[in-house]
Amino acid sequence: MQRRWDIFCTVVDNFGDIGVCWRLAKQLTQDHNQKVRLWVDDLLCFSCIAPDVNAEIQQQNVQGIEVCHWQTVFPDVEPADVVIEAFACKLPDVYIAAMVRKNKRPVWINLEYLSAEPWVAQYHSLPSPHPRFPLIKTFFFPGFVKGTGGLLQEKNLLTQREVFDGVAKRVFLDQKGLCECRADEIRIALFCYDSAPIENLIGLLSESLNPVLLIVPQGRAADRIVAILSYAALPHESLIKYKQLTVQIVPFMAQNDYDRLLWSCDINFVRGEDSFVRAQWAGNPFIWNIYPQAEGVHWKKLDAFLDLYTVDMPLEMANAVREMWLCWNGGKVLNATVWMNFLALRESLMQHNKKWIKQLLEQDDLVSGLVQFVENQL
Repeated sequence: MQRRWDIFCTVVDNFGDIGVCWRLAKQLTQDHNQKVRLWVDDLLCFSCIAPDVNAEIQQQNVQGIEVCHWQTVFPDVEPADVVIEAFACKLPDVYIAAMVRKNKRPVWINLEYLSAEPWVAQYHSLPSPHPRFPLIKTFFFPGFVKGTGGLLQEKNLLTQREVFDGVAKRVFLDQKGLCECRADEIRIALFCYDSAPIENLIGLLSESLNPVLLIVPQGRAADRIVAILSYAALPHESLIKYKQLTVQIVPFMAQNDYDRLLWSCDINFVRGEDSFVRAQWAGNPFIWNIYPQAEGVHWKKLDAFLDLYTVDMPLEMANAVREMWLCWNGGKVLNATVWMNFLALRESLMQHNKKWIKQLLEQDDLVSGLVQFVENQL
């Protein structure tokens, strides 16, 4: 049944939160025929990954979704049948009051951050009564195993990836102005936080036995690379070349294009939550830069995922992956041995990732789970 959904999103970490919410809104609309209104507090940042969004327009229809600028003074609107509070963003008081006034109270869901920690399955879908109003909020935890909320995955995603052959790849590269592939080249997509050891990586890639193309979105990481190489490299149009390394800095892409970039690259450095999940569906070797948290809380989350992801790997392979991820997140110094050990596993990791994807498919995807949960409540 078609329901009305309100999704609230505050853009905390530039693109991660809105990336998840935008995919969620699109999948609800396109795969499940739901009616979605998306409230976002930063339309300019949003427009970087959704070029159809006009940051100057407060209310607009984009791909069948009503996109609204979430401002401090919130308008008097009727709440939807389903209200999603993404990543514990606080709903406006006037909106909560309107929820209370409805004869049939909305299904209120707090969509939590993704984690592989064992406790997630225990807390997934637990209700939380409001302390003052007759409302119940349910905590919905995405996850990697049965008993959790699952992952965002569109119905046709894997089919699209499978038909992304050499011809489709060349068309995509040409459309986005990306360099053509060379036979002996290693192609890498880099999306990371400021805390990542970019200087070490640039040094290693420039001394590679094979030519390396490093594709980097505009932003702080790209600025750091330009600064690192400014003394030694000469820019050539949109390219920076230094020894074996060529860096191509590109604008942020729409999400469908970013998926294709991940499919096109030999190795994907990803960060946060949205690109992390998309790299897993892409099937190519990936390295995760987890969002750093106070008191090192993120290390538990990193270890929890690695425990799941590497459990069926040969010991040598698992150790190489752990070492690379540890170094990339600042736990140790990234050096040539760590990088070469990981690089040598490219083919083995692709085979492992096929099995990993098959394992992830054993659970329902996040949106299907949400829709089913809502129908059970209403």
